Amino acid sequence: MSGTDRPVGSMVASVSRLPARPLTKEKVVIRLLLSVLAVTTVYALAHLDDGGVNLLQAASDTLANLKIIFLHPGGPHLSFLKALYEVVITLGLAFLATLFGAFIALFLGLLGAQNLAPKPVTNVIKAFVAFVRAVPTILWVLIFAVTAGLGATAAVIGMTFHSVSYLTKAYSESFEDLDRSVIEALKASGANWWQIVFQAVIPSSSTYLLSWTFLRFEMNFANAVVMGAAAGASGVGFDLYMASGYYFDLREVGLITYLILAFAIILETIAIRMKNRIKDDQA
Repeated sequence: MSGTDRPVGSMVASVSRLPARPLTKEKVVIRLLLSVLAVTTVYALAHLDDGGVNLLQAASDTLANLKIIFLHPGGPHLSFLKALYEVVITLGLAFLATLFGAFIALFLGLLGAQNLAPKPVTNVIKAFVAFVRAVPTILWVLIFAVTAGLGATAAVIGMTFHSVSYLTKAYSESFEDLDRSVIEALKASGANWWQIVFQAVIPSSSTYLLSWTFLRFEMNFANAVVMGAAAGASGVGFDLYMASGYYFDLREVGLITYLILAFAIILETIAIRMKNRIKDDQA
């Protein structure tokens, strides 16, 4: 009888005789942490103060509000054309932040890639962008608002600052995935650093660069909506804040929500078509 024809019982018995893997310190710490989190979650849910809110009534009211938002969009304070104009302004803020951020991040990404720049330079750049990325975008906007004042300028600078850190990390990792033999072959043929970048690095990473840039563009679009309410920037965010928190017009919230979703779908469609076109050109 061959090894593959052994009875199932003998195979199970052989597996059961395998020695158990000993617990390492890392496994003990992870299990202990998960146990503490589970106990804390159960305790918090058991002692949660609901403030006397009727959960069933709250759920019913939420469904009624969602019905108004999504089935009866409109409102007297904001017309469709005005809302469309404000969404376009928000899109412009996101576009500027992404454009400036991608341009700066491309240069920093080249210097942050370990296969293209000296290690001390890459370490400094990666440490800097990690620090910037650790601070939320809204905080950077508020920091720059101290000097630039609340408004579109502070919003664009803050979103650009955070976009640079995000895209620098994404770009540098895309450049590091390039086969080192290609770079070594170009160096052996006498190509300088700029020729290597424009003849091998960027063409080979163009699809990834486009994907990361559009992903950041979508994030900046969402951030620009928030900045309109939090930082006084122009755009639809301020109208959304007024409709939801000032005069509580759910129909107007629905109109703005539909416009934001429509633009998000359009952006995603454009990104997919551009990536497919680049792939077809490279094929």
